[in-house]
Amino acid sequence: MDITELTVHELQEKLKNKELTSYDITKAYVKRIEEKEKDVQAFVTELGNEALEKASEIDEERKSGEVGNFTGIPIGIKDNICTKGVKTTCSSKMLENFVSPYDATVVEKLNDEKMINLGKLNMDEFAMGGSTEYSYFKKTRNPWNLNRVPGGSSGGSAAAVAANMVPWALGSDTGGSIRQPASFCGVVGLKPTYGLVSRYGLVAFASSLDQIGPITKDVYDSAMLLNIIAGHDEKDTTSREMEKKDYTKALKNDVKGLKIGVPKEFFGEGINEEVKEKLEEAIKTYKELGAEIEEFSLDIAKYSLATYYIIACAEASSNLGRFDGIRYGYRAKEFKDLKDLYRKSRSEGFGPEVKRRIILGTYVLSSGYYDAYYKKAQQVRTLVMNEFDKAFKKYDVILTPTSPTVAFDIGSKSNNPLEMYLADICTVSVNIAGLPGISIPCGVDKSNMPIGMQLIGNKFQEETILNAAYTFEQKIKFRENYKPTFRKEEE
Repeated sequence: MDITELTVHELQEKLKNKELTSYDITKAYVKRIEEKEKDVQAFVTELGNEALEKASEIDEERKSGEVGNFTGIPIGIKDNICTKGVKTTCSSKMLENFVSPYDATVVEKLNDEKMINLGKLNMDEFAMGGSTEYSYFKKTRNPWNLNRVPGGSSGGSAAAVAANMVPWALGSDTGGSIRQPASFCGVVGLKPTYGLVSRYGLVAFASSLDQIGPITKDVYDSAMLLNIIAGHDEKDTTSREMEKKDYTKALKNDVKGLKIGVPKEFFGEGINEEVKEKLEEAIKTYKELGAEIEEFSLDIAKYSLATYYIIACAEASSNLGRFDGIRYGYRAKEFKDLKDLYRKSRSEGFGPEVKRRIILGTYVLSSGYYDAYYKKAQQVRTLVMNEFDKAFKKYDVILTPTSPTVAFDIGSKSNNPLEMYLADICTVSVNIAGLPGISIPCGVDKSNMPIGMQLIGNKFQEETILNAAYTFEQKIKFRENYKPTFRKEEE
């Protein structure tokens, strides 16, 4: 038995039946990281020794009494989520040596469950990018094909789960940064409704769009991890007070009568033929399972991308103003005066993509352009929300591709930012409207690269999309039929 192949609910079963100890599980993952990290490059900070130490303590505790359901289960955490006493770098030179003095609320919740942190996972710098090529430290590679990108910005989290280096992980999603890498790496990625999961302790990129969520091997694990991290937090003013739900109870393996809307704009120009083909097969599967499918027009796709990049860059420009070389973060060695210190620290500390977005954001917020760009984008955002509201009066779930293509080659788009931005076309509208969305694998293309399907739900209707995803997953059994090959083509 390969322990690292198991899902978290399978690991729980084996812990309960005393077939495995926490130390056995953690050791298997630490060994797997030692074997695969050189190929995949998913970690910024590895915590193998600390994890094994904690696992031994937990096993002692387990002998002497009752422990929780998730006690001693390992996890990986994206490197823009604060972890007390451990580096939180956001994969940037700016925060290369920053050790957070506190835990993010989601990390506190993992600690309350006594879960074991295996390490901090690589990402695009400050979560800005769609390929994890913009990390200051390393380029993460896709376990299905090491010449391809894992997606971004949560590429380290998705690649680590796909490569069985962690059983599950936390990512963050601003415009598709959980769902797109989940699609590229053949795993499950859930972006919860805005306000369902606390953002306290998440290093902000765009505060009105960011959301922390799970990246897992299957849908059941996704529901379990959402159970842990969801909930109101008084430290986060955007956090909603909701009654506590058990999302695993929603997984009924039944979609009879479920109304699924398929927006034709998401299947038009720019969507790869093989992706379209697999999505059409998925739609057919849902029909066979008893769901009601209808094509409709959701005429927002063409506005969403421009709206997203104006709002996201404006908020990034504002949020990243705190990195000035004074209080924390990178500081230039030589400077003439205060202005020079600011300029040099920021010029040397930030990478090209971050600078690009700060400049764009500062421009759209500047006097004379604010009304023409930022205000207009916020008005279009309201239109996008209204369009979705209208659609959800008729449909329970909206089905689209997660990404217009499968994972692309490393280096093929990094010199063309606009082409990279277009890869977010299917995901950004979900963040603009604050809705929940899940990406699950629905097959592979001819080159054996995973294809992701996105299911979008109405606000706080995570149960609906989780059950729709779960029912489909049980039918096609993707994990049983397809595995990453770690192949490397000659470059």
